[in-house]
Amino acid sequence: MNETKTMNDLPLWRLNLLRAFYLLVTVGLGISFGPAMFQHSDLWAQRKGETAALLSGLAILCVWGLRYPLQLLPLLIFELIWKTVWLAAIAFPLWLNGAITPGVQGTAEACLMGLVLTPLVLPWRYIVQHYFRKPAERFR
Repeated sequence: MNETKTMNDLPLWRLNLLRAFYLLVTVGLGISFGPAMFQHSDLWAQRKGETAALLSGLAILCVWGLRYPLQLLPLLIFELIWKTVWLAAIAFPLWLNGAITPGVQGTAEACLMGLVLTPLVLPWRYIVQHYFRKPAERFR
């Protein structure tokens, strides 16, 4: 299947919705982590540096999603998966034990918003067709 045919599998409004979501992720993460990446304390770097670097990298890659919304779909799938895992493995047990802190609560609220919006934006039929039903590439 050629590139033009693949792009025509989805209507333009759907591609633009994906682009808007990539932009939302980029701007949101840029505002949240961008300034801290350049002005931080050693303590912040030790506690939050890896997370900030990972999510800043995700934001930078999402810029490519503006140009290639279908090719960068794995980024949005990753976004959905990590938020689901974090909520299930970190926030929910803390909430059950009454040990949730204001910082964790803020992150949980942001993750819940992403958990609601991301599935609405993702083109599920396209994902199933191109990532699950499509034959795997050769191993050798």
